[in-house]
Amino acid sequence: MKVFSYDSAGSKSLIDYDNFTFSGGEEHVRFNTANFSDSKKIEIFERLTNSSNMVRLMIAVDALKRLTNESTPIELVIPYFPYARQDRVCVEGEALGAAVMAKFINNLNFSKVTIWDAHSDVSPALINKVTNIEQISLLARCEELSQRLSQGELTLISPDAGASKKTIKISEKFNGVPEVIQAQKVRNLKTGEIIKTEIIGDVKGKSVLIADDICDGGRTFIELAKVLKNNGAVEVSLFITHGIFSKGLDVFEGLIDKIYTTDSFKPANEFKHSNNINLEIIEM
Repeated sequence: MKVFSYDSAGSKSLIDYDNFTFSGGEEHVRFNTANFSDSKKIEIFERLTNSSNMVRLMIAVDALKRLTNESTPIELVIPYFPYARQDRVCVEGEALGAAVMAKFINNLNFSKVTIWDAHSDVSPALINKVTNIEQISLLARCEELSQRLSQGELTLISPDAGASKKTIKISEKFNGVPEVIQAQKVRNLKTGEIIKTEIIGDVKGKSVLIADDICDGGRTFIELAKVLKNNGAVEVSLFITHGIFSKGLDVFEGLIDKIYTTDSFKPANEFKHSNNINLEIIEM
């Protein structure tokens, strides 16, 4: 967790603080009063990728509100919004995870909440005072991709219907120069297993870029890359906003030539690289 203070001139400074975890699992955070003597706004940057980080955030916000007598607005930046994929109740007896997480955030009463590339429209609709940084704004931070897309060197692949709107926005950002090809996957509704993947268009001899928001284990992109290569694509790249890569990068060997992702889920130095996969981290 990073905490920043903005003074009356708008200057931003990183604030040091003490924190540790007690042997019983309790999180402890302590700030220095002097660091906020001229603070007009506080910003917290946190990756809420585990329960400990969530508790630490609650403790930090309470400490800051007590320290400033709740007179200083506090903003939150959480690039990866946890539980965003649980945006509907598929089976009776399940929770609506996105709503639970949004309620947790809303109860902390931030003056502004910023997330990156929401999985669907559900999460932004549930979070109070939210700003959603769209995928195209994040992709534009990568000079190499921006140049190749603007010159028409890459054909955009939408991996499924859910990603099609975002993929079209990327093409529109570059004045419609990049061609867009739609892919679709068929799943077993009981197991979630991908039965088959199809592409609607010709990729023979083309360099393609798959764009989506989250890569967890990567099964969707592995199956899609197989079809793309079998249909003659000469180069397959992947742009993912939130790179989790729970199965590592070696699972993409021989299928995906280069992967681009941001540091939303973890800092750049925590990514495990592979000798066989070209990974580029777009640090924000």
